[in-house]
Amino acid sequence: MMTTSKIAAGAKFPELNVKTVDNDMLDISKVQTGADWKIIVVYRGAHCPMCTGYINELEQVREKLTEMGVELALVSADNQQQLQAYMAQLTTTIPMFHGLTLSQMQALGLYISQPRSAQETDHPFAEPGLFVINELGKVQLVDIANNPFLRPNLDKLVSGIGWMKSNGYPIRGTYPAQA
Repeated sequence: MMTTSKIAAGAKFPELNVKTVDNDMLDISKVQTGADWKIIVVYRGAHCPMCTGYINELEQVREKLTEMGVELALVSADNQQQLQAYMAQLTTTIPMFHGLTLSQMQALGLYISQPRSAQETDHPFAEPGLFVINELGKVQLVDIANNPFLRPNLDKLVSGIGWMKSNGYPIRGTYPAQA
């Protein structure tokens, strides 16, 4: 049985240095545009058709999020070749990254799976995770799943983020109160 320590709501989101499609290292925990909030979506990898569907759904809400000052980033444990081949199949404009390490997956509290066969993929991979990071660099929302069938409804997520930003809604799930 695997034990994990989940990243806490309200915690400072850690540096997350992963590789761009060109193999350059980048800390995707930092906003790269004029946005003040960030969503980091961890997807299973190019082998996952459920991930492809979710990425397509994310593309449909990307413009709304951008207008609200929310930047998106997608990351997996795939290697550069796997990411490049996958990107050729997608029409997304969301920045995609690769090279998520086992230690990074564990630090984020993600569930990790072994491939079922070499046809699936050639490395352990993270199950889905979604982290919404606020303007202070803190985890405002977190969703971690142990399989590809559990993911947040994006319309509700987008409207919820808009409401939180407009109303100064606090980070929930921090009992006992943080100092």
